[in-house]
Amino acid sequence: MPLTDLPLDQLRDYRPVLAEPEDFDAFWTGTLSTARAASDGPARYEPVQSSLLNTVDVCDVRFPGWGGQPVAAWLLLPRGAEGPLPAVVNYLGYGGGRGLYTEGLLFSAAGYAHLIVDSRGQGHDTPDPDPAVGTQYVRGFMTRGIDDHRAHYYRRLMTDCVRAVDALKEHPAVDPERVVVHGGSQGGGLALSTAGLLGDGVAAALVDVPFLCHFRRGAQTAAEGPYPEIAHYLGAHKRADPEAAFRTLSYFDGVHFAARATAPALFSVGLMDPICPPSTVFAAFNAYANDDKDIRVWEFGDHAGGRGSQAQEQLRWLGERGLGASRSLNGSRAHSLNAR
Repeated sequence: MPLTDLPLDQLRDYRPVLAEPEDFDAFWTGTLSTARAASDGPARYEPVQSSLLNTVDVCDVRFPGWGGQPVAAWLLLPRGAEGPLPAVVNYLGYGGGRGLYTEGLLFSAAGYAHLIVDSRGQGHDTPDPDPAVGTQYVRGFMTRGIDDHRAHYYRRLMTDCVRAVDALKEHPAVDPERVVVHGGSQGGGLALSTAGLLGDGVAAALVDVPFLCHFRRGAQTAAEGPYPEIAHYLGAHKRADPEAAFRTLSYFDGVHFAARATAPALFSVGLMDPICPPSTVFAAFNAYANDDKDIRVWEFGDHAGGRGSQAQEQLRWLGERGLGASRSLNGSRAHSLNAR
């Protein structure tokens, strides 16, 4: 893919001034308070008889998310490691669900408790029963509720992501002071929103090639992926009001969440990314409030960013901040799969 965005020296200084809703904080405080009040109890963990033998314990998880609705996840625990463990909450890319538990073994292999969170309405295991107000004009999720921020799809999904952290902190195998949020693309945007909403409630954020940042710029410049859904909607429907649409989306913009985040963060960006243009990533990175932040720039990286090399960077970076996993084996089950 060719370079299609700003030069790197301009990206490092790219700080667009974006209109932020005056009630942004009140909207999210009320949203999370309502979701927590709607919970019908703690997360449920059902042990899975896996083929991973003596390496990983697997649980099929249901935790209360938006409206108390059950959200699916996998919990992977390194077998025989002494708790409480540092943990990684993993959010997923656009259009995908939690998949099979064998598809995400890196963090448990490195000694972390690893929660892989399903995306409502995108995976097979978590439906999205709340219909959006108004019409969904374009296939996908960007215009679900585009007429009203209170009914937009990402209000529900971002709430689920915060509630995933709430749930995992209650598990007896997990150190609640060492919970890291992580994801790429849509998952990177969700890790960013969770870090902004929970502040010191997360220990660090790993934000790879994040989507859901600087929506107008994404709609104007992205050649592929979900951002063009916005452009398609605004271009195909003559009655559509761009300012109203972007006002709705401003409640879910990673740039605003970044300005509220207080945990250390490691970002990544691919300079040849046609899906999440580098300027949208740098808009969020440059707005990130904690000075303990860094970004790995992959000059010839596409939307996959640094691939496996980024994972190695993340493990090293976490270790430097005291968030590495020390896997101490004692030959016995050091934690219980059946959480309280």
